[in-house]
Parts: sequence; structure tokens; C-alpha cells
Amino acid sequence: MMSSGSASSAEGYDESEKKMDYADKVVFVTGAAQGMGKAICQRFAALGAKVVAADIKAEAAAETVADLGDRGHAVACNVADAEAVRKAFADVETRFGRVDVVINAAGIGAVDSFPDVPDDNWNRVIGVNLTGTFLCCREGVRLMQKHGVKGAIINISSTGAVTGEGPVHYIATKAGVMGLTRSIAREVAASGIRVNTIVPGATNTAMLAGIPDEWMQAMIKTIPLGRVGEPDDIARVATFLASEDAVYITGQNLAVNGGMAFI
Repeated sequence: MMSSGSASSAEGYDESEKKMDYADKVVFVTGAAQGMGKAICQRFAALGAKVVAADIKAEAAAETVADLGDRGHAVACNVADAEAVRKAFADVETRFGRVDVVINAAGIGAVDSFPDVPDDNWNRVIGVNLTGTFLCCREGVRLMQKHGVKGAIINISSTGAVTGEGPVHYIATKAGVMGLTRSIAREVAASGIRVNTIVPGATNTAMLAGIPDEWMQAMIKTIPLGRVGEPDDIARVATFLASEDAVYITGQNLAVNGGMAFI
């Protein structure tokens, strides 16, 4: 009996591993030049995916996929520009014929106190973080539905959207991403498309680079797991949510924050 149980467990493990094989999948990632977006590209590539690295910094995006040969492609894309997003997805369709996974990792912030927020900063942060996510979701869904793809969309929010800690424009966009995810998930579920949000906490990206060390240490003390996140922590969850192992998960906000806030 014990032998039979062990064999069953091994078979289950092997099957799970197969579900994380992205060899025939096309993955479109925004914000691919650095940080979470770059780490997400790298992890999907390691699992065999064809990876499209999209970023306004075209040369840096190309570097992200430089070692992938025909499996890698970079597109210059300002996600806040509807026409640029449309062209980027048209390029993906021309090159690969479909898209299976869309990950919206592009994001910016600005440090402004609420009464002093300039109109330009408000519009810029909203444009990239919220409008950009909407535009890429829309084009991704259109392309998936056109080719009958039962795909996955993963958006990136922030723990600050729950706690309210952060600049008002950034927090507003990240809360908006959560609502956008829920609404799209309900509408496209019948097409077999799943839409979820990853909700990172403090993560070791360019946004943390300018924080004084004493502030950083004080923040780390509030995180039960005792460290800030790494981009690969987010990438690992992205590959899970896009996989068949997550086939019954949609419309959810999954916190990846070391326990700094429970949502």
C-alpha cells in the first residue's frame, strides 16, 4: 500500500511539472526592461515560452530576450498609447500567430503629497498604471478570442492599494487595477480566459532604490518574513497563475508580500 501511494504521489508530481511547460505558449510582458517585468520574462523563458518583451525602452527590452533566439522578441511600446498597444499586439500576431499569456508589469510612481499633486503627474501615473493595463488587457483579450485561445492575463497591483500607504495617484491606480481585474474576469470567463492580479509588497526594484537605509530597515521590521521581496518572487507566482495548475482561479488578488498585509 505504501508503495502504491508513493507511486501515485510521484505521478502527480510529474503531471504537475508538465503543466508548467510553456514550450508552445506565447507570453507578452510589459515593463520588460527591468524589475518584475524582466524577471517574469526570464522565468517564462526558462520554462520554454516564446517571450515578447514590451517596454518604452526598446533597447533594454531587447536585452531581456537577447539570448532566446527565435523564442524572444522585443517591441517598443508606450502602454499609455492605445495605438502603440494595438501595433504591439498586431506585431505579436504577425510573428507568433497568437498570444496565450499577457502580463501587465509596466508601472511608474511619483512622490507627491496629496495637496501638491501636479495634474501632469496624476495623468502620467494613471496613464501608465491603469489605462496601460486596460489597453493591454483589451488587446490581449481580442487576440485570444480571435484565435480561440483559453489564455491567462495577470495584472500587477500593490499592497498599498489595500493599506492606503503611498502617493495618492499610485495607490488609486493600483486599486483600480484590482477592480479592472474582477470586472474583466467575469466578462471573459465564458471564453476560457482567466484574469488575476498579483499584489506585491515592497519589492527590490528601481522604485525602492532611493529609499534611505534607515527607512528600509524600519519597513523590513514590519514584514513577518523579514525581508523585502525580490522580482523573482513575483515571477514564480506569475508562472503559477498562468499555468494549468491555476485553471480554476480567476478574478483573484493574490498577495505576495511576505505577510506585511493580509488581504
